[in-house]
Amino acid sequence: MFKIFKKISQFLSSVQFELKKVSWPNWDELRGSTIVVLSLSLMLCIFLFFIDQILSRIVNVIL
Repeated sequence: MFKIFKKISQFLSSVQFELKKVSWPNWDELRGSTIVVLSLSLMLCIFLFFIDQILSRIVNVIL
């Protein structure tokens, strides 16, 4: 039973050690990345909307 607590403790300490090595972005980098992700997501959404409309009309013509 105590063996599992020791393993959990080792896991958490190794997670803490690895998180110290991570290079976290500053606010400007985070803001820039967020804008890029949101704008590309919006463009993909619009693109897929138009493709869906075109394919839907093609299927309606065929049927």
